[in-house]
Amino acid sequence: MPIVDQISRDIIEAMKAKEAERLSALRMVKTALKMRETELPGAVDDAEAARVLNTLLKQRRDAAEQFRAGNREEMALKEENEARIIQSYLPEAASEEEMSRAVDEAIAETGASSMKDMGAVMKAARAKLAGKTIDGKVLSDMVKAKLA
Repeated sequence: MPIVDQISRDIIEAMKAKEAERLSALRMVKTALKMRETELPGAVDDAEAARVLNTLLKQRRDAAEQFRAGNREEMALKEENEARIIQSYLPEAASEEEMSRAVDEAIAETGASSMKDMGAVMKAARAKLAGKTIDGKVLSDMVKAKLA
């Protein structure tokens, strides 16, 4: 079932179950997907929906960090809960071991030897990890460490 349809069904379930926090998070996700749909010539497919969800996930994690820095623990917990709900619609996350292997293979394929080659290595590593959720910052840090 497409992600967009699954979210619509889950909104109805959350309404029936009176799960206010989950309902709020799902409505936010649906709104973001609808906005993206207006920007595209066609409907939002699963790949595009995953990109939107990854953006929302990153925003929630950044917001939680900012709330913690401002001593607003209750708001940080709310953002983290929304992040967990969003994460449940994304494919399985790539493990540290998988990302490390992909970076090693990408470095070997591209013949990278310095930080100048970071972009090519990142692109090749992302291609190897296609179909999995990737934390770009973790991947970037891993590439920097191996090229330094």
